[in-house]
Amino acid sequence: MAKLDGPRLDAPGGKAKRLVVFLHGYGADGNDLIDIGRAWQQMLPDTAFVSPHAPEPCGQAPVGRQWFELTFRNPDERWIGVNKAAPLLNEFLDDELARHQLSPSALALVGFSQGTMMSLHVGLRRAAPVAAIVGYSGMLVLPEDGPPDTVEGEIASRPPVLLVHGDQDELIPAQALFHASGALSELNVPVEWHLSQGIGHGIDGEGLRHGGAFLARRFGL
Repeated sequence: MAKLDGPRLDAPGGKAKRLVVFLHGYGADGNDLIDIGRAWQQMLPDTAFVSPHAPEPCGQAPVGRQWFELTFRNPDERWIGVNKAAPLLNEFLDDELARHQLSPSALALVGFSQGTMMSLHVGLRRAAPVAAIVGYSGMLVLPEDGPPDTVEGEIASRPPVLLVHGDQDELIPAQALFHASGALSELNVPVEWHLSQGIGHGIDGEGLRHGGAFLARRFGL
């Protein structure tokens, strides 16, 4: 399978001190989130942003991409999907860190929806901890929706996590935020959350502000 690639926003002045990787949702592509980097540039100076296109064409969106297939016929398809997509994403993250000559502690992952599933799955299993994970409108994927302790042996690092969700989300109900935050706490992963009032399956200005401020704190800015 070909390597991942997508739109980039280089750090002003050239040399990046930090790297933020955006992981888009089902049926979108890397262009969907890269502009968040522009919104965060003042809060995150000397930061490079990249938003790779997911590896597969989306079965439900003619020009979109997917990290994994969603048919809703197999109750474990999300678990199968995140595990299948993880190696390619890990390879991309390693390549981007090498490209910018940065250590893993200079990396943050930001996901939306299916991209949040990937961010949490991969970010908690990297041997060298990332600086932080921000997940918008997503969920923590567990095998057969089992208890968190079924994956405890897989957790290699525990970076701080911020979860943001709209209370009117019609695709992934807001209950997923509370399920994920509770499971992460059981796994001893530090987690914060924000519920955006009146927001559906999307990101509002307040959610963006919380995400950028969270990353700035975790990067020590």
